[in-house]
Amino acid sequence: MYRIFIIEDDFSLARAMKKQIESWGHEVRCAEDFQNVMQAFMEYDPHMVLVDIMLPFFNGYHWCSEIRKISEVPVIFISSVSDNMNIVMAMNMGGDDFIAKPVDLNVMTAKMQALLRRTYDMGSRVPVLEHRGAVLNLNDTSLVYEGQKIDLTKNEFRILQTLMEQRGKVVSRDTLMTKLWQMDVYVEENTLTVNVNRLRRKLEAAGLRNFITTKIGSGYLIE
Repeated sequence: MYRIFIIEDDFSLARAMKKQIESWGHEVRCAEDFQNVMQAFMEYDPHMVLVDIMLPFFNGYHWCSEIRKISEVPVIFISSVSDNMNIVMAMNMGGDDFIAKPVDLNVMTAKMQALLRRTYDMGSRVPVLEHRGAVLNLNDTSLVYEGQKIDLTKNEFRILQTLMEQRGKVVSRDTLMTKLWQMDVYVEENTLTVNVNRLRRKLEAAGLRNFITTKIGSGYLIE
């Protein structure tokens, strides 16, 4: 299941698109505040964005360029302004595809599925986890944020990987202990606290504040 973010001010069309995409098993969120699209984008952390060109306050080109500053998530432009100049402009601004209005929902779905396969085919691409612009490379265990590489220990990487894989869910301390040290005979529980606190300091030093939330009595959470 992929998370799809729709930036479309024609709410009847947005609802129809949402219903169609959800029928394929994906999760969908539609933008509501067209002055603060990036805040919603970062909170939702989608796998794909569908964006209209003509929007209130700022056009789709603006939002695509803003998204490209922090993410390589695939972007499909949807617009009734479908002349060659606008299609070329959409691609030059960082778009991956273009769908002309009136939207054929079946064509839209086919294009989305093809782009999702190309983008997230783990056999042909480096597997990564991404949240709030932080990219965790599962091949070389590196973390990159805003162009800077954050060095992680083996245990810090495993903690972050587990929390990012379960984004939006509370991960218990027991789960993390099992994930980290299942090969060891015994490890003090305080060791987990030390590792989490050290990881937090590294994230905050890089500008990722409040990235990991503590749920007292439950565990840890990346929201």
